[in-house]
Amino acid sequence: MSKDKVDLQPSQIAAAKEKGLKNWVEHRLPIFEFMNKELIEYKTPKNLNYFWNFGSLAGITLVVMILTGIFLAMQHTPHVDHAFESVERIMREVNFGWLLRYVHMNGATMFFILVYLHMFRGLYYGSYKTPRELLWIMGVVIFFLMMATAFMGYVLPWGQMSFWGATVITNFFTAFDINFAIGDSAISLKLGTGIMEWLLGGFSVDNPTLNRFFALHYLLPFAIVGIVVLHLVALHQHGSNNPLGIDKKTAKDVVPFHPYYTYKDLFGLGTFLLVWAGFVFFAPNFFGEPDNYMPADPLVTPPHIVPEWYFLPFYAILRCVPDKLSGVLLMFSAVGILAAVPWLDKSSVRSAKFRPLYKKFFWLFIFSCLALGWVGSQPPEGIAMLIGRITTVYYFGFFLLIMPLLGMIERPLPLPNSIDEYEKNKCK
Repeated sequence: MSKDKVDLQPSQIAAAKEKGLKNWVEHRLPIFEFMNKELIEYKTPKNLNYFWNFGSLAGITLVVMILTGIFLAMQHTPHVDHAFESVERIMREVNFGWLLRYVHMNGATMFFILVYLHMFRGLYYGSYKTPRELLWIMGVVIFFLMMATAFMGYVLPWGQMSFWGATVITNFFTAFDINFAIGDSAISLKLGTGIMEWLLGGFSVDNPTLNRFFALHYLLPFAIVGIVVLHLVALHQHGSNNPLGIDKKTAKDVVPFHPYYTYKDLFGLGTFLLVWAGFVFFAPNFFGEPDNYMPADPLVTPPHIVPEWYFLPFYAILRCVPDKLSGVLLMFSAVGILAAVPWLDKSSVRSAKFRPLYKKFFWLFIFSCLALGWVGSQPPEGIAMLIGRITTVYYFGFFLLIMPLLGMIERPLPLPNSIDEYEKNKCK
């Protein structure tokens, strides 16, 4: 005997939905539905490798950096007479202050390693191509904000290298001073000097500079979080690229993000945290600068001023050009040119897996970046300058000449019809 169907009124349906706290919240703010759609059931290419871990690892590192930074900011004193001592007090007197600082200090290195690997992966697999151009550009913006944040954070301990690094870098703006003559009169427009003095809050690096850098170093990570959110929205609009560089075509090409990639990411996270902890507990000053353990002294210039390792390739490009203005423009262009990559690469094939010529030039590009990093750490003389100039030419030539030409002359290998077909053939 069949049961009679009971028609529920709209008010009864709404009441049923609100039973329990979870349902009450979900009815007003569908956060669980959003998480289920965008995280658990989110359709992801089935062939993603561990190179796709770096983005999520960078996001987790950003959260850790913000949290440790907030606790450190509670104890740091942004004043030229007390900043160095406040860092020493954090290390020696604050409960677990040494741990917070070492996690934060080495976290900057880990963050840049992850982001560099994330960017190189994007260049290798063509993740910047249609329809992901805006996704790539937002990544470049994040990278630029990271560099600004890291530079300002490096100044806050107020050690020797902090002070002189800030002095050298901010003096770059004086390259934009304009000097010209009208008849017998020499005219000088101190445009760059004005920008420098506005940034420093005075004529040189001093207390106003430290206060401004402290405020900006605290603020910029939250701006980075905002861009990261937009970055993720753009990513989910068209989905992740994959090692083959071909679009998802059938249901067999994809798998749900959970559990396939959540467990894969957890394994990557565990490995990454072990490496990070290894530096924190066993080699906390491996990437540090010994001179920064001496208080800032404006009267004593270190014999060899170098930035942190993640700035070294760009610092090398700056020093390889004798003219100051040209060097500064090239240094900023080395970052800015990354935003133009989607339009410089003319090839219709995304992945270097099917571009044998591009693959060779790409690995030469990686070598040139590493060589530039080494050059940036050396005194500007002799063979280091020669290598720096050669690798600088190749760095820009890779984007401005090699990428466009390869798109026109390279004959790529045949692309598979689908991700599923390629994976099945690979297993045979």
